[in-house]
Amino acid sequence: MSSAETKLKEVRVRIAPSPTGFLHMGTARAALFNYLFAKNNGGKFILRIEDTDLERSDKKFEKDIIDGLKWLDIVWDEGPFRQSDRIETYTKHLKKLLEENKAYYCFCSEEELEAVRQDQLSRGVAPKYNGKCQNLSQEEVKKRLNQGEPSIIRFRTRQEKISFHDSIRGKIEFDSSLIGDFTIAKNLNTPLYNFAVVVDDFEMKISHVIRGEDHIPNTPKQILIQEALGFPKPQYAHLPLILGPDKSKLSKRHAAVSVNQYREEGYLPEALINFMAFLGWNPGTEKEIYSLNSLAQEFSLDKVQKAGAIFNIKRLDYLNGFYVRQKSLNELTELCQPYLPEAEKEFLKKIVGLHQERLKKLSEIKEMADFFFQDKLYYDKELLRWKETDDEKMAESLDKLEKLLNEISERNWARENLEKVLLAEAEKTGDRGLVLWPLRVALTGKKASAGPIEIAEILGKEKTLTRLKEARALIR
Repeated sequence: MSSAETKLKEVRVRIAPSPTGFLHMGTARAALFNYLFAKNNGGKFILRIEDTDLERSDKKFEKDIIDGLKWLDIVWDEGPFRQSDRIETYTKHLKKLLEENKAYYCFCSEEELEAVRQDQLSRGVAPKYNGKCQNLSQEEVKKRLNQGEPSIIRFRTRQEKISFHDSIRGKIEFDSSLIGDFTIAKNLNTPLYNFAVVVDDFEMKISHVIRGEDHIPNTPKQILIQEALGFPKPQYAHLPLILGPDKSKLSKRHAAVSVNQYREEGYLPEALINFMAFLGWNPGTEKEIYSLNSLAQEFSLDKVQKAGAIFNIKRLDYLNGFYVRQKSLNELTELCQPYLPEAEKEFLKKIVGLHQERLKKLSEIKEMADFFFQDKLYYDKELLRWKETDDEKMAESLDKLEKLLNEISERNWARENLEKVLLAEAEKTGDRGLVLWPLRVALTGKKASAGPIEIAEILGKEKTLTRLKEARALIR
């Protein structure tokens, strides 16, 4: 369906996560694409919590989903609606199907069903229900229900070809004879996914169902239920799966899969939004950086790819680094505070400002800047050694550094003065590394860090000289 055709009717889309786990990247990406499609078409984006699986649903997961979407600024227009509040609606439609003989009670035990399944597999036949309870009389059904015999409710599947147009994949066709009579409810008060989702989409007037391609096998079952209940069919669009670099389904071994994990690691919502948008969508231009608003203006389903979207953590790090550098120093310092020890705000601002260009994610500030908060550093003396310098030469260099820096007064302890003195010494020795390398290690205890002159400025004269003395003692 083209954008022009879409705009002819009210667009209503939804994201319908189950609160059986934390908000993961797949659900967040689906939420983003639904949100963008709604905004691009002047429509509504609805949040629905599919919590009919009472055993696995958990309020902590629901809270994580809602908090995660809010953090990403994927704000819904209606909801959140919960399936657990809508049981009467499902019961009404289940009764209708039973009364019209479009659904029936099945009393087969799990053992019976498994035996049939194994037999079908052994004969190379696609497993499906064999229809044993299809034609039970009403009297027998009533009697067995009254006796409390365990049962489920099955949908009576017509033998036909089911086809639908997918906005991303084109025409998709299924043979319903391969599906068989499938379960739609455990009982009148416990609907299962394929049934509840059809009722919800109808009641909420959903015009487009945009979801992951793993839902394609559910679509023919849902179309059959829609037809049986006389509901209109929404327009479907199945998004490509998110894959790891090895092209297998994204899992924990590739990267964090929970949005909250990325938040805790110090990724910014703007970066995740920009990153997720390109997991299956391509604007067809060289432009890489998009705000949520600019994405909404340009998004369309005809630019969504069919092939799996590769999750590249380096790309996310690049984008996050870009957004980190766009932050004001005040805002970035506030964002970094949870990763740093408590300290005076101006001191923290200096530290964050020093590392802003190097940060890919906020959590890195903890390791990059830990030496600022330590009373004493512990490192191998070999780290102090510049190239093949012997101990005597290293000691001379440290002594010279201490003498030069001691001559700078507290009042003049500023980067430009430190730079003037230290670089003049480096020029005199003819080896910049012989001056700056041991200074870096003495002040940080690290092989890699921000510039040693800038670090000395922030540490102050007293702490800088103390660390040079400690490095000199290590050489002895």
